[in-house]
Amino acid sequence: MNQAAYEALLLRLKEYDRHYHLLDEPLISDVDYDRLLHELVEVEKEHPDWIRPDSPTQRVGMTPESGFAKVTHPVAMLSLGNVFNEAEIRDFVHRVQTASAKPVRFVCELKIDGLAIALRYEQGRLVQGATRGDGQTGEEITTNLRTIRAIPLVLQEPLTIEVRGEAYMPRRSFVMVNEERQKAGEALFANPRNAAAGSLRQLDPALVAKRKLAFFAYAMPNPQGLALGQEEALLRMQALGFVVNPYHQVCQTVDEILAYIEQAGKLRETLPYDIDGVVIKVDDFALSEELGYTAKSPRFAVAYKFAAEQATSRLLSIEWGVGRTGVVTPTALIEPVQLAGTTVSRATLHNEDMIREKDVRLGDLVIVQKAGDIIPEIVGPVLDERTGEETVIVFPVDCPACSEALLREEGEAAWRCVNPACPAKAVESLIHFASRQAMNIDGLGEALLENLYQQGLVKTIPDLYHVEREALLTLDRMGEKSVSNLLQAIAASKEQPLDRVIFGLGIRHVGAKAAKTLAVAFGTMEALQEASFDALLAQDEIGPKMAQSIVQFFADPTKLALIEELRACGLTMRQPLIAKPMGDHPFVGKTFVITGTLATLSREQATEKVTSLGAKVMSSVSKKTDFVLAGEEAGSKLKKAQDLLRDDPSLPLRILSEEEFWAMLSS
Repeated sequence: MNQAAYEALLLRLKEYDRHYHLLDEPLISDVDYDRLLHELVEVEKEHPDWIRPDSPTQRVGMTPESGFAKVTHPVAMLSLGNVFNEAEIRDFVHRVQTASAKPVRFVCELKIDGLAIALRYEQGRLVQGATRGDGQTGEEITTNLRTIRAIPLVLQEPLTIEVRGEAYMPRRSFVMVNEERQKAGEALFANPRNAAAGSLRQLDPALVAKRKLAFFAYAMPNPQGLALGQEEALLRMQALGFVVNPYHQVCQTVDEILAYIEQAGKLRETLPYDIDGVVIKVDDFALSEELGYTAKSPRFAVAYKFAAEQATSRLLSIEWGVGRTGVVTPTALIEPVQLAGTTVSRATLHNEDMIREKDVRLGDLVIVQKAGDIIPEIVGPVLDERTGEETVIVFPVDCPACSEALLREEGEAAWRCVNPACPAKAVESLIHFASRQAMNIDGLGEALLENLYQQGLVKTIPDLYHVEREALLTLDRMGEKSVSNLLQAIAASKEQPLDRVIFGLGIRHVGAKAAKTLAVAFGTMEALQEASFDALLAQDEIGPKMAQSIVQFFADPTKLALIEELRACGLTMRQPLIAKPMGDHPFVGKTFVITGTLATLSREQATEKVTSLGAKVMSSVSKKTDFVLAGEEAGSKLKKAQDLLRDDPSLPLRILSEEEFWAMLSS
């Protein structure tokens, strides 16, 4: 094949991709596409100098990743606030309209049930893709995202922008993946969202490519003059080569929004992908900027969540589980029933008080629903179906795992096992310690930890750092490669910062966010151990109940011995230093807009510098803006700042050149 024929084949495959993803009009079968792709691969092997960066063959890396680096989002990826009924929708619309001097348009979009992803392009080329993470920091999964054919590797224009959207698994791909897992004797994915999440965390991009994930673009967090509103942004992203969901609609009244939601509900089961609601956004970016944000979500957009799907089933028995803190929880075992696209045979009953309040009995026909379309729960019994043969559920008085007497503290709903040697608590503590939000030990899942515990290889948390290769090789499904990867992950976890260790210890009432607060405030494990109740209470988000729990934890000799063992294993007991805002620096508490091309640093680096000094970076200029940092080729944002100053010279707004910025920064 000569180079002209190669170029023709490349263009042909790109056209097939465009029709398949952008137009939803496949021109050839998957088999024929794969045959042509294989032909392209063979040609590029012979002529590597012909390969173009946007060739379909460049989507899959040659070697697996060794792990995922952390990525700080220049603009936080906040979650949306939820609304659940007409009254809450009307309240949202009223609040927005009250804040605007002119009529407000809204854009309604389907809420795709997938994973939020941020894509960064420089000069039109994809350079980074990251997960949402905690909203501030995600994981870089660029290599895996390159395998998604709906994500362009090269844009139609050489722009430097960030685009956000939803990576998801189409229903057809979900069926295919679960069929393959069933044949291989592997556990099935519960739903497409879990399957997509599991796929994107694979270290081998070739495996991710086989899962055939897809992507819808829905936002440009910093449109840089490319669009004035959400509808225009969607059209702009589509013109750049992104797949945008076709079912978005502009609405001007509450009634139009409600009609769209009703239509989306009817459409839900016919779509080739899962949706779990509707997103309602203000169409005007300038108004959105004025509306601003709460600590957790924007004020200019909300997500309407579909009502939980319900079904009826027979309650067969109760399984009593013991958590890492000793709380005994009842799980209802029910006759299998289809619910929200999955087969459900287990549902939560929360605690004894909930069972009594709902008057749920063994043998009842019960109503089951998925809370937030995720967790199956028992809503209550169908009283009209009772026969009189149902029996009252008796809560155990002894621990189902170790037979020690259970304790229920005054003012609490939970019964708790207080036996420190309870095997169920030990296993759950191990699972928690190794979990993603704690020490994030890849490959150390629940099933393996339970097996390690049963085999006597790991009984306590420090045992994880002493487990031997030879012992691991004796376990089922643990070959040389799996064991090597696991041991590397365990060794790597020693470098996790203090907040991960604190959370991993499982201190009662201390979640991941509180652990971060404690780690930043006290810096070292020793300082935290010595902290008084009052010193703890003085920290943001640490209340009396949590402070008392922390004091009690560090007063326990067995907990102190555990910490010493972990220190001896080589764990980091220190939090990395974070530059604190300088109280007298001119950027403290100020609002920045960064526009144009900077000569000495990127926008991301500029953002990091000003936010580290206590400033906030926004995407558009308003009367509330304090500084506009203007680089070369600054466009509409610079013009708007100049217009605002011309109309009202008394505004505190100041336009900075790069030289002026550096001068103020060093002050």
